[in-house]
Amino acid sequence: MSATISPERKAEAPSISANVRGYAERVRGGDMGALPAVFGLVVLCTVFAVLRPSFLTAGNFANLLTQGAAVTVIAMGLVFVLLLGEIDLSAGFASGVCASILAILLTNQGLPWYVAVGAAILAGVVIGATLGSIVTKLGIPSFVVTLAAFLAFQGLVLLLIKGGTIIAIRDETILAVANKNLPPALGWGLLVAGVAAYAGLQLLRARKRAVRGLASDPISLIAVRVGALALLGGLAVYFLNVERSRNAAVVSLAGVPIVVPVIVVLLLIWTFVLRRTAFGRHLYAVGGNAEAARRAGINVDRMKISAFVICSSMAAVGGIIAASRASSVDPNTGGSNVLLYAVGAAVIGGTSLFGGKGRVLDAILGGTVVAVIENGMGLMGYSSGVKFMVTGSVLLLAAGVDALSRKRAAATGLR
Repeated sequence: MSATISPERKAEAPSISANVRGYAERVRGGDMGALPAVFGLVVLCTVFAVLRPSFLTAGNFANLLTQGAAVTVIAMGLVFVLLLGEIDLSAGFASGVCASILAILLTNQGLPWYVAVGAAILAGVVIGATLGSIVTKLGIPSFVVTLAAFLAFQGLVLLLIKGGTIIAIRDETILAVANKNLPPALGWGLLVAGVAAYAGLQLLRARKRAVRGLASDPISLIAVRVGALALLGGLAVYFLNVERSRNAAVVSLAGVPIVVPVIVVLLLIWTFVLRRTAFGRHLYAVGGNAEAARRAGINVDRMKISAFVICSSMAAVGGIIAASRASSVDPNTGGSNVLLYAVGAAVIGGTSLFGGKGRVLDAILGGTVVAVIENGMGLMGYSSGVKFMVTGSVLLLAAGVDALSRKRAAATGLR
C-alpha cells in the first residue's frame, strides 16, 4: 500500500502571516511565553549601552556570559521542580556541598578530575532523591523540606571545608571550564554544525508532518528561523573571537568561553527530555493537574522524585562551574544570592510558579536578564543594595505577568 498522502488529505502549510497571527492570538489569550523576558532584555541592554558604552565591549560580553553561568545552570534544574508547582530552596547550598566534595577530592585527596566530578554529581543525585522522597512519601511541603535542607547544607559546607578554610583548585581541566576559551576556528565550526543540525531537524520535522497529512511549517518560516539563529550566533561568535587581552603576546583571550557550549549542550539535552519524551509529557501533566495525571496512570511520586534529582544534579554542575570560576571553594560557595538569583532567573524567563508551564530555555533567558542587571549596574557604580532592589522588582514584575497571564488564559478558555 502506498505511503503517500492524497491531495485531499494533505493539510495546507500555514503561511508566515498566519503563524504571526496565531502567535498574536496566543499572546492576547494570555500565553506570553518568553516575550516579557526578551522585551526586558532588550530594554536593559539598550539602557546600559546608552549610559555605559563599555557595556557593549567584547570583553564585557564574555564576562557577562561567564558571570551568570553557574546561576543559569542551577536555574535550569529548578525549572523541573517549578513545573510541578514545587520549590527547592536548598539548590544554592546543594551546589556548595557538591563543589566542596569536588574540591576535597581534587586538592586534598589528589584524585583525577573525572572521579571528583562524578562524585560531585552523584552527591547531587543522592540529595535530590532524598529531598524528593521526603516530599512525596512523608507528604511534607517542599517549601519546608528544602528550607530545612538549606540550613543543613549550609552547615555541611562549613563542616566539609572545616570552617573558614578556602580550598584552592589547581586542576587545569576544571579551571578551564569557566576560565578558558575555545580556539576561534572551533567556535565557528561549532556554530556552523549547530545551525546545520537545527536546519536539518526543522526540515525533517516538516517532512514527517507532511507525510502524515498534518499541517507543517512553510519552508519560508523555517528559513527565517535558521537565518535568525545563524545571525545571532554569528554575531556572538564574532564578538567573542575578538581579542580581549591587553597583551595578546603573553596571553590570548580570544574565543568563545568553554562554559558557553557546555550550557548549550545542557539546554539541548533537557529540552529534548521535556519536549520529545514521555517523561517530559508526564511532567507537564503532573504540573497541570496531579490528580488527573494520577488517574491517567502516571506515577506522580516517581515524577516528583525525578524532578528533584534533576534539580540537585544540575545544582551540582552549577557548583562545579562556580568553583571553576572562583578557582576555589569557600564557606560562601552556593550561598549569598545564588539561590535567589537562580529562582528569579527561572521565573523571570517565563516558568510559572504555579506549575505546568515552563521551558529550560526560560532559565537561560532569565539568567541572562539577572546577569545583565548585575553587570550593567556594576559598571554604573551602583551598590549591591540597589542591585538587589532592582532584581527583586524585576522578579515581582515577572511573577505579576505570570499571574495575570494565567487569569487571562482562564478567561479565554486556553487553560
